Amino acid sequence: MKTTSQLISAIAMMLLLCFTTTVLAQEEEQKGSQYITVTTLHWNMDYEDFDMDTWKAVEKEYLDKVTAKNDHVMGSSFYLHQMTPDNRELVYVRVYGSWDAIEKAGSRDSELEKEGWPDEEERKAFMKKRNAYYSNFHSDEIYVTLPLVKPLEDVSKDLICYVRTSHMDFPEDGKTDEIKMLMNENFEKLIKNNPLIKAYYSHRHAWGKDATEMIEAFFLDSMTDLDKLFEGLPALIEESWPDEEERKARWKTLNSYFTGVHGDAVFKFVAGLSK
Repeated sequence: MKTTSQLISAIAMMLLLCFTTTVLAQEEEQKGSQYITVTTLHWNMDYEDFDMDTWKAVEKEYLDKVTAKNDHVMGSSFYLHQMTPDNRELVYVRVYGSWDAIEKAGSRDSELEKEGWPDEEERKAFMKKRNAYYSNFHSDEIYVTLPLVKPLEDVSKDLICYVRTSHMDFPEDGKTDEIKMLMNENFEKLIKNNPLIKAYYSHRHAWGKDATEMIEAFFLDSMTDLDKLFEGLPALIEESWPDEEERKARWKTLNSYFTGVHGDAVFKFVAGLSK
C-alpha cells in the first residue's frame, strides 16, 4: 500500500492551481486584498513543566482576552507539526483586511493585554508563562490571499491541514485569460465539491524570503482522508477531462506556469484556538 508521502510525490504536479501576477493583481483590485502573517514558532524543548492541555488553556486565555477582541484581526489559528522537517515546529496564522491593519493590530494587542491583565505583575507572570512554551527562535512571512476559497465551516474539531508550497514561473507566452480559465476549472472540478476537502485556502508571497512562493492549504478530517484524496485524484481528473490528448495538453500548459519545485507538509489544526 502506498504511503501518503509516496502518493504526494507520484501525483503532486496534478494538483496545482495557477496564478500569474497579472491575474492576481486584477483579482485583488476587484475584491480587495487580505493579508496573512505566518509565524513559525518552536517548542522550548528544555521546558520541564510542558503540558499540552495547559498550553492550550494559556493560549485560549490570550485568545479570549486579546485576539478575539482585536478588531484589526479577522482570524487566527494554530497548527501543530504532523509531517514536517522539524518536530519542534508549530505555526501561528493571523488574517488581516489590509496591510495597514497588521501594524494597527500589534498596537491594539498591547492595549488589550493591559486591559485583560490590569495588574502589571499578573500580566508579566502570564506572559512569562506563555512565552516559556516557546524557544527564542521564530520566523515570519506575510502572504496575500488569492480569490478562490472554500471556507472552513466547522472549527469545533481538530483537522489535518495539508500545505503545499509551489513556486511560480512566468512563461513569455503566458496569457491572462488562459490561466484564469484553468484556475477556475481546477477549483470547480477538483476542489469545490470534493467531500474530502473540508476547506481550501490559497495565498502568495507578499513579504519574505521567496517571491515565487504560492501556498495552498487543504483541510481534511484525517490522514486517511488525505490518502483517499490522492488515490482518487487521477480518476477525478480523467472524469473531469475525459479526452486524453486534451487532458495532457491542458496539464502541460498548466505546469508551464510553475517551476516544478514544490514542498509538502502536514499540520494539525487546533480546535478551540481559532478566531
